[in-house]
Amino acid sequence: MDPLDAGAGSILRQPKAVWATAGASVVAFMGIGLVDPILPSIARGLDATAGQVSLLFTSYFLITAIAMLLTGFVSSRVGGRRTLLLGLAFVVVFAGLAGTSGSVGRLVGFRAGWGLGNALFVSTALAVIVGAAAGGSAAAILLYESALGLGMACGPLLGAVLGNISWRYPFFGTATLMAIGFLCITAFLKEQPKPARRTSLLDPLRALGHGGLASAAVSAFFYNYTFFTVLAFTPFVLDMSPYRSGAVFFAWGLLLAVFSVIVAPRVQERFGSLKVLGGSLVLLAADVLVLGYGDHTTAVVCTVLSGAFIGVNNTVYTELALGVSDAPRPVASAGYNFVRWFAAAAAPWFAPKIEEWTDVHMPFVVAAVTAALGAVVVLVRRRALTLEAAEQAPRHASQDGVGVFAN
Repeated sequence: MDPLDAGAGSILRQPKAVWATAGASVVAFMGIGLVDPILPSIARGLDATAGQVSLLFTSYFLITAIAMLLTGFVSSRVGGRRTLLLGLAFVVVFAGLAGTSGSVGRLVGFRAGWGLGNALFVSTALAVIVGAAAGGSAAAILLYESALGLGMACGPLLGAVLGNISWRYPFFGTATLMAIGFLCITAFLKEQPKPARRTSLLDPLRALGHGGLASAAVSAFFYNYTFFTVLAFTPFVLDMSPYRSGAVFFAWGLLLAVFSVIVAPRVQERFGSLKVLGGSLVLLAADVLVLGYGDHTTAVVCTVLSGAFIGVNNTVYTELALGVSDAPRPVASAGYNFVRWFAAAAAPWFAPKIEEWTDVHMPFVVAAVTAALGAVVVLVRRRALTLEAAEQAPRHASQDGVGVFAN
């Protein structure tokens, strides 16, 4: 599906409830990369090592992975609006507390609570946007993915601007923006219809019994390790000021957004999802390998360039998770994300450890290998991944009320 087919008019002419949810989604996705440009500043401010500070990502995504089993359980019982507000409340509280931390241990703990709130919010936001949007599910999905790309791009920029004053300010800034999102959703979003069937805690795990979905999850697990090695470890390698690091990851986020929303659907239509995914994973592997062994300028260029491959991969993996199995799409997505977000928790912890055990190049060698392993899984399991997810995803989203933290 060409993303432009949805029509610019239908995308822009949305109810206030949709804009409120989409705006809060931008801030929620900003929270992922917000700490990137200030990781060295946090380490200096709290007298912590790179490995300790990287646990900000580990605690965040470990809780996010586990919470994937809870989001459908909660939203199918209390409704989408209340789930969004609960998630926002968690983020406001724990992001604010993170800014008051006096030790890296407390900061890591508060970041875990933030991860729970973000999981509850983001996993429900797309379902709410699809349910409330004008112009059909295609326009809603494009609006959601645009919010994701904008958030991933602006997070490092906000972190740099506020972090240049103090490493604490980005946390307070996020809490403030999410509080505004809480008020907007309270004012403009009406409660959405509850699903006809309640989701149990074990439904996402049962969905992984499908070979295609399990294959997509395993491949995405390897890919996410590479993704979050770039996101969480590279700032220490670049060793730049918050402004410069923020600019690098802002450019990275812009490429991610453009390739996710515009480029990926077009190359999929021409070459097919699995060929595009396999090729993009191989190119990402080559990119991070050069990043690890190049000079400083080369590392900057390769960091920015990785955003293009990550954007393509995010879109294709999302469509595979939505379309490859016959499980209800929120359930399939929760199972898929439960697996892959463990890699996002592992990479920020292992990368600094691998550097301590070997040298600064080896974490990127491992990241290149994991990206290549993701491509191998796609190649070996291609028959299990052959459903036309790209064509089915919009239809499933409108039928099932997709709740994905899939990008």
